[in-house]
Amino acid sequence: MKKLITAALIAAFLPAVSHAATLQFPSDEPVASITIPDSWGPKETEDGIEANAGDDAIYLSIDVTDEEGTKEVVDACVEYLKTSGVTVDLATQKESSGELNGMQATSLDWDGTDNDGPVSISLTFLSPKPGKILVITYWGTKGMQEQHGPELQAMITSLKAAE
Repeated sequence: MKKLITAALIAAFLPAVSHAATLQFPSDEPVASITIPDSWGPKETEDGIEANAGDDAIYLSIDVTDEEGTKEVVDACVEYLKTSGVTVDLATQKESSGELNGMQATSLDWDGTDNDGPVSISLTFLSPKPGKILVITYWGTKGMQEQHGPELQAMITSLKAAE
């Protein structure tokens, strides 16, 4: 989460981004919403949403679960990263906690590699309402993350609990 926020803050002064749509998820019983640029190809998944930067430098997914399902979602996220060729350097793990748009947040961040070289990886847990957890999976190519700063800033600012 720190890396997401840092990248977003650094790029806050850069030009505005392309068109974007606000997605409420899951669509049958929304617990949160986020605005994602159309160029990221956002799509709804079985448990939330996912999107890729147009140049594939950043992958972002947000899964919705309850407290009992968190381990299962985390396991699925880790498996997805593995099958995508991402190797996590567990020795680099950093943990941070705080508040993001009024939601309690805990983030686990790592360095790692994929087929293109060094990457940043994070799993962030947010609670948009009692009994519900958002699990955000972030995977970004180092050196490319800053180029997506305005988009990341807009997405971070737009992530909110559904009313």
